[in-house]
Amino acid sequence: MRLVQVAKALGMSGQDLRHELGLVDFGVKPSDREIPDNLAQGVARYLARKHKLTVDFSIFGGEGIGESPTVSTDHVKEAPSSERPSEAAPAKEIHILRKLTLDDVPRSRIAPSPKPKAKLSKEEQEELLREKRAQTLLAKKQAENIPQEQIKKKEGSVILPVQITVKEFSEKAGVQIPLVIQVLMKNGIMATVNQSIDYDTAAIIAADLGVTVEREESGVKVEDIFSRNLEELIKDDAENLTERSPIVVVMGHVDHGKTAILDAIRETDVVKGEAGGITQHIGAYQVEHDGKRITFLDTPGHEAFTAMRARGAQVTDIAVIVVSAEEGVKATTIEAINHAKDAEVPIIVAINKIDKPNADIDRVKGEIASQGLQPEEWGGKTPVVLCSALTKQGIKDLLDHILLVAELHGFKANPNRRAIATVIESHLDASMGALATVIVNTGTLRVGDAFVCGGTAGKIRAMMDARGGRLDSVLPSGAVRVSGFQGIPDVGDILQVLSSEREAKELLKELVERRQSQKKRSFIDLVSRLSEGKVLQLKVVLKADTFGSLEAIRMALERQATSETSAKVIHSALGAVSESDVMMAAASDGVVIAFNVPVPTGVRETADHEGVSIREYDIIYKLLEEVGELLQGLLEPEELDRVVGHLDVKGVFYSHKNEQVVGGKVLDGLIKRVLFKVMREGKEVGTGRITSLKHVEKDIKEAKEGSECGMRVETNTPIIIGDTLEVFAKEFKKKK
Repeated sequence: MRLVQVAKALGMSGQDLRHELGLVDFGVKPSDREIPDNLAQGVARYLARKHKLTVDFSIFGGEGIGESPTVSTDHVKEAPSSERPSEAAPAKEIHILRKLTLDDVPRSRIAPSPKPKAKLSKEEQEELLREKRAQTLLAKKQAENIPQEQIKKKEGSVILPVQITVKEFSEKAGVQIPLVIQVLMKNGIMATVNQSIDYDTAAIIAADLGVTVEREESGVKVEDIFSRNLEELIKDDAENLTERSPIVVVMGHVDHGKTAILDAIRETDVVKGEAGGITQHIGAYQVEHDGKRITFLDTPGHEAFTAMRARGAQVTDIAVIVVSAEEGVKATTIEAINHAKDAEVPIIVAINKIDKPNADIDRVKGEIASQGLQPEEWGGKTPVVLCSALTKQGIKDLLDHILLVAELHGFKANPNRRAIATVIESHLDASMGALATVIVNTGTLRVGDAFVCGGTAGKIRAMMDARGGRLDSVLPSGAVRVSGFQGIPDVGDILQVLSSEREAKELLKELVERRQSQKKRSFIDLVSRLSEGKVLQLKVVLKADTFGSLEAIRMALERQATSETSAKVIHSALGAVSESDVMMAAASDGVVIAFNVPVPTGVRETADHEGVSIREYDIIYKLLEEVGELLQGLLEPEELDRVVGHLDVKGVFYSHKNEQVVGGKVLDGLIKRVLFKVMREGKEVGTGRITSLKHVEKDIKEAKEGSECGMRVETNTPIIIGDTLEVFAKEFKKKK
């Protein structure tokens, strides 16, 4: 169809039409005089909507070509004054239009134009131009009529990015390109095959084509994966979230029956007549109760729970604390309660062994209440369930309470996105390679998914549940054993599914580079964050030698507060510092304070590996003074070595690996159970730590100047007679 006919149908001049065509890329050149009929209809519809014109589209059917189009009088009235035709001479406007476009004007009335410089005559040039246009139109029609290989519409939802070309949309939706372009034109959008459209436009077109689409989630941030920021990674729009199963951890004292309760729950769920029941242990499993699923973490205890938290894996929704009705609350029970409190998860107390003759339920409830868990029947908020793993009494009631707590908290996730999961255990299998048990936090995990996990990557080759069954996909809160890791991941590592193996390799490269450049966190970092206001609470794991000292220090620390910062004792107990104490401090980003208690070598190594500071004291006011200055920002983040005394080594009595027993005389100052430097001929040759101090056979806290003492030390440098031990303590300087 000629452009002049389109202009007439719209009631505008040819110059105005070409101006409109220049504003939008319709694929029409300024020199074109004719365009395809379907494109002419699309242009007319687009401009009619834009300028609110009423157009007689019958002219485009072939019968009405050459007839006068119907134009709304409203449009004529609303036209700008510069383009408004003269009311007195409407016929003159039509005459001027024909004269400008030279349409239907006799050739005899057209003034002769200057001859072109080319050798071809004017008629030959016009004929050649017509042939070229005809070839171009033919090629375009042939390209549009090329059969599409993929003509079947996709089932389910199609994931679309923020921007997508028409060709890519056609391939993803399973719709032929001409049909897509036709629907675009009906909606007033002129786009070629290789032009991009945004997601909103694609969604409108997809709705017209009967295709369901969803927006592709934005790319993951390297920083969130590296820092294991699970909360940020699983963040999603509220309308995308659906209910998911609760994830439950069972903790308590080793002999109070938590394993027996887990076994009772599993036996209750096993289908009658199923051969073999549970066929393997994968660290987590799901049971079904009243038509709803519950995921249980089958961990050795709160140690594994804390290890996951220390590495950033906050996967648990509910904690069940098991207490024996016979023995009541033990030190391990208190530790488990403190772990659950610090994780800020809902707590359910299960009083087990109520069938025993020595059971004293009221006494146990009182001990639980003393730990801040007031039972509901006593006016508190903590559900307390009476049960017996042996007789199965109360097991159904316990599951009912778990589902009730889950309903109150409304645990949700988005199953329609790339999966994110957390590793809860891993090992190397002789036949299947690296295996890991994961719990899906959000999205749907599928066989064939490419992923990155901690310091390794891979592609999911197989997934197995607790009964040994093969799975193709796992929904949120599902527990599954996965194969396909290139290396063994760590407990607490986050598995992030990506679009391709190439993207996974690129992201892994960034994570490895970030890990290599990262400095291990230290107490200096904590001091800096406290002084800068980035951390508002100093979390403390407190260990002391006597109950009186423990309570006095705990109460004094909790009173140490400023207007902006405070100290919080998240766990306190008697005895030596343990690895569990260190892991709890690591999980909470806190410190361990040891008052007059030993710190074993293995525990120090764990603390160094996890970047946890163990602060040792033997005088209470020194402890409180340093914590107070730390909270007030008076300590500068610069660690200093303060020399407290020197000892002349007079004898070496025992030496084995890195442990020695030596004796000597105090030259000056005091000798305490702290660090020392080995000085030989005025030069430092090594370092170590004094682990015990004795005078004759009596344990002492310190040896004064002029006295003699014996000591057990840890050092990698063999001490010889004549060496001088320079004893020093780590301190931070005050701001002036």
